[in-house]
Amino acid sequence: MSHDKVSTVPGPLGEESGWREEDEKAQMPRYVDAFGDESNAEVKYKTMEWWQTGMFMIAESVSLGVLSLPATLAQLGLAPALVLIIGLGLLATYTGYVIGQFHQRYPHVQNLADAGDVLLGAFGRELFGIGQLLFSIFIMGSHILTFSVMMNTITEHGTCTMVFTTVGFVICMLGSLPRTMKNMTYISCMSFASIFTAVIITMVGVGVQGRAATTLKATVDTDLFHAFTAVTNIVFAYCAHVAFFGLLAEMREPRDFPKALYMLQTFEIIFYTIAAVVIYYYAGQTVDSPALGSAGPVLKKVAYGIAIPTIVGAGVVNGHIGLKYIYVRLFRGTDRMHRRDFVSVGSWIAIGLTCWIIAWIIADAIPVFSDLLSLISSLFASWFSYGLGGVYWLHINYGKWFSSPRKICLAIINVLIVLIGGCMCGLGLYVSGKAIHDDASTNTFSCASNA
Repeated sequence: MSHDKVSTVPGPLGEESGWREEDEKAQMPRYVDAFGDESNAEVKYKTMEWWQTGMFMIAESVSLGVLSLPATLAQLGLAPALVLIIGLGLLATYTGYVIGQFHQRYPHVQNLADAGDVLLGAFGRELFGIGQLLFSIFIMGSHILTFSVMMNTITEHGTCTMVFTTVGFVICMLGSLPRTMKNMTYISCMSFASIFTAVIITMVGVGVQGRAATTLKATVDTDLFHAFTAVTNIVFAYCAHVAFFGLLAEMREPRDFPKALYMLQTFEIIFYTIAAVVIYYYAGQTVDSPALGSAGPVLKKVAYGIAIPTIVGAGVVNGHIGLKYIYVRLFRGTDRMHRRDFVSVGSWIAIGLTCWIIAWIIADAIPVFSDLLSLISSLFASWFSYGLGGVYWLHINYGKWFSSPRKICLAIINVLIVLIGGCMCGLGLYVSGKAIHDDASTNTFSCASNA
């Protein structure tokens, strides 16, 4: 067979990638599959079907993010907020598709560090790897924080808030013991059912209380600080992309990834839009963040109680991404991570314990839900879900940006996506930093209630 034969793998939006088999073979000595040959392995990783991947993605993404969206409608007004929720959702679908294409070109990529190595060499590997790890730990911290808010709400501040954060830390740590993503899909299904039911109860609760018709606004007068804080909360709602490389690496058939992606994004956009509009329609400008607090004195306790599996489960699922990065980094190229011996299991537990302790510290240091979400979105989701998608496209199409009118259009679009990610990061860091500074004295490492 000729080495010049062109691969049939399509590029983004269906165009031929032009990837040649001889190029692929030339890469093989440098790039090694993260999990290697699993035919005789005790622990196998490449086992997920596309629907399991889709459920994992939904549980990872549709959790705390949806709880902040009704408040964004109050901050921005109904019309601009809906445009942003739907528009950023569609943009996240495109960047997710590009991630799938990037993985087809470089099938060894298991995490963002691997992608960074492809783009920028050793420096990129460390930069992207640290970014992915920090993102996961901050997400873990946000779930511990929400666990304490939930417990304070249900028990009416029954004890010190730091006791609640500690209980949340212990539960999440125990949930992180499984090493494969396939085992995480069971937690994912419970998490999805939990948040879906809790949001429905919240919608019923605010509806029963009656509509605040006089405060419903299509647009509102606001400033850059409050407006962009709301935007970062929408960005956080589409933060699943950080897990995509890891999910692709553990799929039985990575070519089925677009099915899982469309499953995620279709559900996300519809669910986010309906939940945000209904809750804002009835709660008005006084809607809480997290939104479960708007359901009324009794129903908000019910909603938080039902949301416990997603508060814990989605934190565990997101945390798994960061833990797996460290684990693969330590044992890549060996058969250690396929074993169930003391070193393999002990290392996984030690990694999890260390990361969850750091997450617990973050949860107590930044005890305001919206401030923590804003910081996470600005530092990480702005790039992982948006900006880097443009970078991936420009890389895999390098040398062909101006080869046709279609390529020129796509090149312009992807450059704009990179710029959008940069703006989200820069402005987001400003508003989140200001918010954390303004709230610096609010219950930091305190026993006071954060409900």
